[in-house]
Amino acid sequence: MTGARRSWTDGSLSGRSFLKPHKAAWAVFHPAWIPQALDPTVERLKRGRVVAGAVAAVGVYTFVEGGFAFEEMLENTAIASAVLFFLTPVTVGVMLFVWRRTGTVGQLKRPLIDSLKLLLLFVGCVMTTVGIFRSSEMFGLVPRMLLTLVGLWMAFFVMAGAVRLSGNFFGSAAVHRCLPPLLATVTTWLMAVPDLITGDLHGLSLTMGIVFILGAPVTVTGLALLEMRRLKRRYGIRLTAHPATLPPTPAGAPPQAPQQGNPYGQPQANPYGQPYAPHPGQPYQPYPQGNPYGSYRAHNGQNPYGG
Repeated sequence: MTGARRSWTDGSLSGRSFLKPHKAAWAVFHPAWIPQALDPTVERLKRGRVVAGAVAAVGVYTFVEGGFAFEEMLENTAIASAVLFFLTPVTVGVMLFVWRRTGTVGQLKRPLIDSLKLLLLFVGCVMTTVGIFRSSEMFGLVPRMLLTLVGLWMAFFVMAGAVRLSGNFFGSAAVHRCLPPLLATVTTWLMAVPDLITGDLHGLSLTMGIVFILGAPVTVTGLALLEMRRLKRRYGIRLTAHPATLPPTPAGAPPQAPQQGNPYGQPQANPYGQPYAPHPGQPYQPYPQGNPYGSYRAHNGQNPYGG
């Protein structure tokens, strides 16, 4: 990261963090440049997505049969990583095609590159973990024990990172606030449908298999739609609108704040402190200061999303 921007972990990662893999994962897979949730309701909806997505990613057997199938979980995580590696860029590419009418790809270059870095980092960690467990069988007792310890650390690191990434979905909220729920929906459906097509119902009856396998993607879809609906109605953030055309909204602030002075340095013409009101006699125009999603900071050098 350049000096004008925050570091990847914003100083939250230290040598002691590696003693606890979940803390290291929390710092690595939720970088400082990812914007915070706009309000508590959006945060709760996001957490619901994470739980439902975990059911789809970890496997039905673990949740339904009450067992902990480590091999199955590791296999499902590797498959999910491969799916994400191809599906995420395709989905984002489709949205860039939709946004081309009101903006350019160049305006989103920096957040797109950072999100791609986060995706590649996670996929690399997953494949490394799988490789460690597979290769440990080729060595003697002592090297195998050492590799197993390293593999277990990596497994906890990856699992904690997966939970973290289920919420921010590779920092795609830095590109557009509606991308995380959209990507979560597409991914969970793509993970669930093959089980139904191949008949892999984990020993469940057809009816119960359909209920449990489709329960996760249906739940994720419902929560994602609620999340995007709230973003649209409360903050004016629409999935089909290019991020450069959306007014920047500070994290945690309501759409219309009370009179506290304009944080963007413009005159307060609106008696209720709405900084995005159109100028008298002119129609509303997109926010003139450029792309709020691509700059990562407001005029004072801080992230306008509080990340």
